[in-house]
Amino acid sequence: MDLRTGESYWIATNGPFATYTALHHDETCDIAVIGGGVTGALTAHALARDGVNVVVLDRRRAATGSSAASTGLLLYDTDTSLAELARTVGLHTAVRSYRLGREAIDHVERIVGALGDDCGFARRPGLYLASSQRDVRALQDEHALRRAHGFDVDFLSDSQIKERFAIDALGALYTPNEGEIDCYRFTHRLLSAATAAGARVYDETAVLTTDRVGTSFELKTNTESVIRARRIVWATGYETANSVDAQLIDLNSTWACATEAIDHWGGWPERCLLWETARPYFYLRTTADGRFVIGGEDSPFSRRHQSRRLLQKKTQTLLDRLRELIGVDTAATFSWAGVFGETRDGLPYIGHGEDPDVWHALGYGGNGITFSMIAARIIHDAWLGVANPDLNLLSFDRTQD
Repeated sequence: MDLRTGESYWIATNGPFATYTALHHDETCDIAVIGGGVTGALTAHALARDGVNVVVLDRRRAATGSSAASTGLLLYDTDTSLAELARTVGLHTAVRSYRLGREAIDHVERIVGALGDDCGFARRPGLYLASSQRDVRALQDEHALRRAHGFDVDFLSDSQIKERFAIDALGALYTPNEGEIDCYRFTHRLLSAATAAGARVYDETAVLTTDRVGTSFELKTNTESVIRARRIVWATGYETANSVDAQLIDLNSTWACATEAIDHWGGWPERCLLWETARPYFYLRTTADGRFVIGGEDSPFSRRHQSRRLLQKKTQTLLDRLRELIGVDTAATFSWAGVFGETRDGLPYIGHGEDPDVWHALGYGGNGITFSMIAARIIHDAWLGVANPDLNLLSFDRTQD
């Protein structure tokens, strides 16, 4: 599957990172992490720091799949509201899932602090706009529910939004202390730190088969190498392993662009993250060099996102929406398209299937990075034999009310 097309702002504007070679010899390890994007990098980083013998394999160049297409919003709000999630999975699971997202952003911030590179991380408030009068009432109810469970959030009226942000909107939830990051850069820094701790990373090495041999596995690759591993972690994102039920996931295509650098922000003093209740939703953030990064125009997955002509059309639609919403008329310097997946309840699948030694870390929707952070912690704990009470919340056999 072609996970990304176009020119990613993150790849184009970052300097050179460490490069990795294909695997041309046999390897032995405790855990083979398949996938060198942000999920695999976070998992390898967490394990290698505790002395686990880890090998990371990616069929592409590291971080050049979905991680290079990510717009890097760090949200604890899932694509499913807390109220809707509570109706689907129960109030306890819904509240804990939101708290896990909030904790994940804190963990990302701590990891960035130890990497020696801020990776474009910054704390930003979030502004979730009501797209209709009906959505205003839903956001008011959502505000009451979140406040009742200890979440720091305010409801803003149309006049309050216009006064603070110069945006014409019917209402919004304002959430402090969410965040943004350069996912591509973050992934590379994680892999470098994992390598320094003893992990081995191999690019352009596709795993063709995984055969159980006694208490271990033999992974055969397109480079005719064999990896012997005690456990496997599939961190291949939207290119899920065949052992995962495809019915669990709906794939979608999405489009994004980064504008020209802008000197004057006007009604955007807090540079907050913005998205809306409409589905599919428009969303935006800013960058350290003064650009807007805009995303949206999602559609059910097809290979149409690989079309250059369609990419140009979608980019213009995003720019038009930016001008309508906040009055900024600018051009796109970089534009790209990618693939993301959604689950029925909006939560990721993290855990193992029939084989307890084959784990999957599948972070979907608009919370891919925060879900990846949660997955890394759960898998780390499982290897070390530490009971993690959150595993059952996100497992493949989780129950739904």
